[in-house]
Amino acid sequence: MEERITQAEQNLLLLEKIIPQGERLYVWAYSLSGKRIASSCPEEDFFDRAFRYLGGFEKARAAAAAGSLPLVIGSAIGMQWAVTREVERREEMLFVIGPVFYQAPQARALKEGLRGFPREAGSAEWERQLYERLPALPVMPYAVFSRYALMIHNALTGEQCGLEAFAPEPEAEGPVIRPDEQRDRTDVYRAEQALLKMVRNGDINYQEALQGSVRLSGGTPVTSRDPLRAMKTSITVFVTLVSRAAMEGGLSPEVAYELGDSYIQAAEDCRDSGELSAMTFTMYHDFIYRVHHLHFRPECSLAIRKCCDYIDLSLDKKIRVKDLAMLCGYTEYYLTEKFKKETGLSVSAYIRRARVERAKVMLTSTDRPVREIAERLAFNTVNYFIQCFKEETGVTPAQYRKG
Repeated sequence: MEERITQAEQNLLLLEKIIPQGERLYVWAYSLSGKRIASSCPEEDFFDRAFRYLGGFEKARAAAAAGSLPLVIGSAIGMQWAVTREVERREEMLFVIGPVFYQAPQARALKEGLRGFPREAGSAEWERQLYERLPALPVMPYAVFSRYALMIHNALTGEQCGLEAFAPEPEAEGPVIRPDEQRDRTDVYRAEQALLKMVRNGDINYQEALQGSVRLSGGTPVTSRDPLRAMKTSITVFVTLVSRAAMEGGLSPEVAYELGDSYIQAAEDCRDSGELSAMTFTMYHDFIYRVHHLHFRPECSLAIRKCCDYIDLSLDKKIRVKDLAMLCGYTEYYLTEKFKKETGLSVSAYIRRARVERAKVMLTSTDRPVREIAERLAFNTVNYFIQCFKEETGVTPAQYRKG
């Protein structure tokens, strides 16, 4: 046992170096029996109780038993953790990253979320202590949290997983039903169409559009005395729309219907909004990647598929052939030759086409100026963006937006 504790503490010290100073992102080690072995959290006793009280540990242990790690775990109050395991001691230890919030927690939402949990002795005092300690926890978007969790997972396991290893979730805890909220129906429609188009295209760089849609609309405006029931109704509609879009993108009806039905049943089985949120975004991610793999040329090697996925997830940054070559372990010359042979495009032409495809989605689903879209997609100038767009589509961005 002493050797195991020492090893866990050494791992935590190494993992802390992955996380930039000031992020306040904590790492924990647990045995599968439930014993806390080590933690980098200064308030470890309290947040250990929170992890257990909110059902996090039981969910982590169940996922480990089912072989479903790594995993992002939500809770009824919007507190999130990521869970993985150490490959050399996988029968013994779980590693937990967190907790974090995707948006600043509100007292009213916390109180509502805690309602229904078994009341332990002194729970009113525990809730008071929770409110006092919330400022010590980080608030960060899912995209940031998942990248840190991915780096920690890969460091522990020696794997080279991509972001698809973790179930994606939006910045907010999940859809919130607001029947009385005034919403611009045109903006909501455009955002929903962008989400469905990404499913049809198998576009894996969907996080920003998904988060924007959640901010615009809490879902189907169902009035209900039971907020969880209303959320489930809204999610059922969303699953149906996504499964239809996946079929339009090439997924067979047999697979799409069966998958959609399984996710609708999973929504019915969810016990709180945290579980429902995690399930919903896992569902969207699942359909997107199934269509993505259908669209991608099956004759392409794993190395070239990795390069294309990297490009699709990095359209807002400068993408260098040098970085792609390092990703595959190839020389730049060999990669460029292999990439063109397998895809039919040069690396630069593939990047340009991918950026134009992303611009088409942004032009039809947002009101962002053309100049801002050019900047967000890492074009050197707006004139170069317009030139590339016209060469790919035959029309200018402004003309494309008008339809």
